[in-house]
Amino acid sequence: MGNTSAEHCGGWDNSGCQGTEYCQPRCPRFIDKAGGTWTFRVATTDDIEPLLEMYSAFDSADRAQGIPPAADHRCRSWLETLFAEGYNIVAEGQTRLVGHVVFTAADDPQPELAVFVHPEYHNRGIGTELCKQAAAAALEADCEKLMLHVEQKNRAAIAVYERLGFEIVDGEYGLEMVLSLDDTTEREVCAPPAHYSQTA
Repeated sequence: MGNTSAEHCGGWDNSGCQGTEYCQPRCPRFIDKAGGTWTFRVATTDDIEPLLEMYSAFDSADRAQGIPPAADHRCRSWLETLFAEGYNIVAEGQTRLVGHVVFTAADDPQPELAVFVHPEYHNRGIGTELCKQAAAAALEADCEKLMLHVEQKNRAAIAVYERLGFEIVDGEYGLEMVLSLDDTTEREVCAPPAHYSQTA
C-alpha cells in the first residue's frame, strides 16, 4: 500500500506539526471550539446516505436559496449531482457526519463553493475549517478562484467569509463573494489546522 500521512502522524496534538511529503494539502485533523475532534476527508458516494440523514435535521432557517432541498427525493438528486460534478469534503466524527463542503464544477477554474454544518454543531469553527479544506483542495487542483453566494441578511456568514479572504463583488441579488487562490491564501490554508483559532 505504501506510506500514508497517518503512518507519520503524531496524533491529535498537531500544533507543532511541520507536515511531511505524505500529507494532503491541509491536515485532516481538527479540534473545534468545544473540544470536539473531527476528521475532514474527501467524500465518496457511500456518504450520500449519511449526508441525507444530516440534511434531514435542517429546518427552514438552515436552508438558503433553496438548498439543501427539503424534500428527500430532491435532496438525494441534488447530492448525486454534486458528487457527479463537484469536489466534496465531509467533516466526520466517531458516529456521524456533521459537515459538508463542495466546490463545483470540479474542473472549473472558478468553481462555486457551498458549505453546510449540522444545526447542532454551529458556532464551533467547523464551517470555517470546511472552507479552508476546500480552498486547499482547490489550490491543489489549480483553480484560480472560489466564488459563493450568500444572503445579505446572513451577516454572521458574511463575516466568516470575509475573515477567510472572500471579497464582495456583486450585491444586486444577494451577495456574490470571491476568494482569489493566490500565494496569500495558500499560506493560510495549506497548514495544519490544529486547534480552532478565533482569528482563523
